[in-house]
Amino acid sequence: MTTETHHRWIKSSYSNNGGDCLEVAVDLSATGTVPVRDSKRPTGPILTLSPAAFAGLVAFARGSVVSVFGEHP
Repeated sequence: MTTETHHRWIKSSYSNNGGDCLEVAVDLSATGTVPVRDSKRPTGPILTLSPAAFAGLVAFARGSVVSVFGEHP
């Protein structure tokens, strides 16, 4: 975990400015790391995931949307 914030961060368009989102630093994915952070705390801790772990997180989040709303994202 780190608190460096000099990356280019993006947030999902599905967030609708709700505030409960993760941001991902897209400029490091080629290095084998995918930094993520809480959009409400941009100066807070950054979790560094492997690409496989990030893909699992995205798959889990998509599955959660399906189970909560009963529809495909």
